[in-house]
Amino acid sequence: MASEFSPGTVLALVCILGVSAVMSGLSGFGFSAIGALCLWLLPPKLGVPLLMTLSSANQLLSLGQLQADLRPLRQWWPDGPAPYLVGGLLGVPVGLRVLHSLPTATLMAVFGGFLVVYAVYSLLKPHSLHVALQGSWFAAVLVGLAGGVIGGFTAFPGAAVVVWSGLQRLPKSESRAIVQPYILGLQLVSLAMLALEHPETFGHTYWALLGITLPIVLPCTLLGVNLYKSLSDINFRRVTFTLLGTSGLGLLAKAAGLVTLFAVAVAAAAH
Repeated sequence: MASEFSPGTVLALVCILGVSAVMSGLSGFGFSAIGALCLWLLPPKLGVPLLMTLSSANQLLSLGQLQADLRPLRQWWPDGPAPYLVGGLLGVPVGLRVLHSLPTATLMAVFGGFLVVYAVYSLLKPHSLHVALQGSWFAAVLVGLAGGVIGGFTAFPGAAVVVWSGLQRLPKSESRAIVQPYILGLQLVSLAMLALEHPETFGHTYWALLGITLPIVLPCTLLGVNLYKSLSDINFRRVTFTLLGTSGLGLLAKAAGLVTLFAVAVAAAAH
């Protein structure tokens, strides 16, 4: 049960997830990038499915608030999120195999470093780098595939699609209309696979923590969405690049073992 954790731990989780919800509601992605700090306090087998569930709730709520920005389902192919989803669903199993067969720390370090460099470069020169392949469904499938593979070993599937949207200079409404259904689709599929293969994951502690954190995540998501509505396209890009850089730093910290060291320090202090 949630009583396994001290009040201080529960309060820290609530604060982390509240900030995650605000930032994800604001940008359309990044819930797990910031929420991964929870893995300093929770074992991954509990923390990861909790993050997936809360991220899905975050995406569903914010998408409901932004229905006017979404394309009708019949327009999801070829210029909407459908090609990205197709690629992502193909990429996830590859990413999971990579996770279990190659040095994950090295892969996270390489991808994290790329995100940091790209985010800093884009913030300094936001109009200097772009591509002219908008409308290419084949390119979208490849980007979605890359996101699925990357998400399989980093838990951040949306990063590749966000980078691609930035390279295309998509308006904020078009970017979110692609990124958010993509993230939501992959999160729901991952949860379904986890429930089928490891049903013991969803035990009493999981449901207790979900009951505590969900009432915090939902209103914080609405706050982020309302902040998003006041952003210009330029400021929206600045927020997304900042979050990409934050994601990259988080991956670098994981690759360097800083999360593990911090968790050991917390455990030692608790005793």
